Amino acid sequence: MAKATAELTMAASPEAVWAVVRDFHGLGTWMPGIESSRSEGDDRILGMMGMEIREHLVGIDDDGRAITYSITEGAPVERHEATITVHDDSAGSRVTWDVEATPDEMTGLMQGIYQQSLEALKTHVDG
Repeated sequence: MAKATAELTMAASPEAVWAVVRDFHGLGTWMPGIESSRSEGDDRILGMMGMEIREHLVGIDDDGRAITYSITEGAPVERHEATITVHDDSAGSRVTWDVEATPDEMTGLMQGIYQQSLEALKTHVDG
């Protein structure tokens, strides 16, 4: 299983960024490419690129400002787990989006999507 990390620094405070990232069901408000999003308990079902992807909330760590989820169906992965963490940074916040996926080639693809998503998050929170 391959691992990769997307990372970006933004001016917004860690608290402001965490308020956005922590909302598991609010991803569609800032991540590009999401055409629809609906909630079913601890799952979110995202419509994107002609696919419907189900993601399951694994856990939220408010103290560590980290949210972990996995893709459970709808994407060409055997296994997937991702964690978005908001870190303190002298400039504001540093956000990392770690991903582990099988097959390995999906990890690099997802890292690219997550990097673009962090750019969109920065635009969303920095205004």
